[in-house]
Amino acid sequence: MKLNWKKFSVVAAIAGALLLTTAAVVFSQNPPQRPDGPPGPPRGPFGHGPQGPRGPGGFGPLAGLNLTDAQKEQIKQIHEGFAEQTKALRDQMRTLHESQRDPMSNFDEAAVRSAAEARAKVQVEMEVAHAKMMSQVVNVLTAEQRAQMAERQKHRPKGPPRPPAPPDEPEF
Repeated sequence: MKLNWKKFSVVAAIAGALLLTTAAVVFSQNPPQRPDGPPGPPRGPFGHGPQGPRGPGGFGPLAGLNLTDAQKEQIKQIHEGFAEQTKALRDQMRTLHESQRDPMSNFDEAAVRSAAEARAKVQVEMEVAHAKMMSQVVNVLTAEQRAQMAERQKHRPKGPPRPPAPPDEPEF
């Protein structure tokens, strides 16, 4: 059998690029803490960093509402229940993403549509579960805390943040 060096070099180049990309992703992640090593950064509620997902205390839009310890505990329990309830949905979404067709294979529009619709159905269920969880969290708040939160939501920018303007163009 004769070896086709052109094909071999293309396959080797693709494999090398894939290996380098994988290595970059793996090494850019936080390494696991060794049991005999120094302690890592302190973790906030729900396993987030010291500042939580969006601010001190890790309660995102609830940060700064002067939550009592009892309220914080109730909210933590609601979040933990949400995590348990949605574990199957998250696993299903992960499986759907992992089973995506190879982009280098022949294009099959029906298969792509089917996979996208399956992911969309799971996403809808996740959003419904999240809205239900947020409703439960809001019910833990006092009337004054709800008013503070509603006021903040009015002034919150809608949509993703605008990218910065290039240095040679004036901002609008």
